[in-house]
Amino acid sequence: MKKKRLTWIDLTKGLLMIFVVMGHYPGELSFPLSKYIYWFHMPAFFIMSGLFFKPLLEKGTMSQGIKKRFMQLIIPYLFFVVLITTVRYGMEIGQGNTDLSWYLSDLLKIAIGGRFVRGAYGVFWFVTTMFFSFIIFTLITKYLSRSKQIALIVVFYLIAHIESLFVMQVIEGSTVESAQSIPVLWNIDVALMAVVYLAIGYYAKDFWMKITNRVWFGAISLAVLALIANESGWIDYQLSMKFLNYEHFLLDFIIPVTFTIVLIGFFQRISLKMELTTLQRIQKHSIAIMYLHIFADIVLREFFDYNFIGYTLIGVVIPIVISLLIEKTVPYGQIFLGGYRPKAK
Repeated sequence: MKKKRLTWIDLTKGLLMIFVVMGHYPGELSFPLSKYIYWFHMPAFFIMSGLFFKPLLEKGTMSQGIKKRFMQLIIPYLFFVVLITTVRYGMEIGQGNTDLSWYLSDLLKIAIGGRFVRGAYGVFWFVTTMFFSFIIFTLITKYLSRSKQIALIVVFYLIAHIESLFVMQVIEGSTVESAQSIPVLWNIDVALMAVVYLAIGYYAKDFWMKITNRVWFGAISLAVLALIANESGWIDYQLSMKFLNYEHFLLDFIIPVTFTIVLIGFFQRISLKMELTTLQRIQKHSIAIMYLHIFADIVLREFFDYNFIGYTLIGVVIPIVISLLIEKTVPYGQIFLGGYRPKAK
């Protein structure tokens, strides 16, 4: 039973990682695929993280737990920041860029991180948000009763939406410009929203571990209805956690949860009949894919022309190859790929 659970979890995360790559396609598509991917793929990652969250209640376990997550999240983050920045600056110098002020400005943006870094670092915000969400939820579950935990989660949801409404409705400018007018290091404020999705995974763990047919088919029907409503102009739903774009109080709960149910329910059923080892392999190398898929495209598009399918293949295959090289040739490569495991006492 345990093996089957792990299988569908790996398959779900593998497909979600492909969606991450697809969602950053820089070209134009006739169908708004990226918009619909953003409806649920990042909330789904936080929900699934909640499935494995364990409260650190015993004395001394909090520092150990935070150290573990730091090693699994922030150390790979720093490694890939250094790796990509080194290659980028080498390319810039090779092209004749010797403007010191440009490098200092770029380094400042990289240090601030979150929504202030674009291009090759476009997805880095997720990791810092995940780390701070873990810390916040660890503190909540350690020091508050269950009823107070849920009450505080609701408050976080309200605050997150107030901030989003202020950014989207009050501040003038594009979504990106408006969000960047709120100067917060490493997208820590997005953790308020992320904790909500993490909590949904944690508190409803039994529900997620075995989605019934009735719930699954109901979620499919609701997901199809949402797609039809959006295509027909009845709703105009958008979700971008990175840029604080979650201003629909009810839909920001209903739509991400609904689509996550559809996805998890599908793989809970298909994993009983098929192995789908490709998705499992993608999940195994998900850290490298997340960090490198945009940069791989930035480098290769200078030399090759390719369409959406080519972009997706490059964004998945090239990082997997680099991940294997790091694992086999770089000292402590497994740790840089998020594979830190504390020694058992």
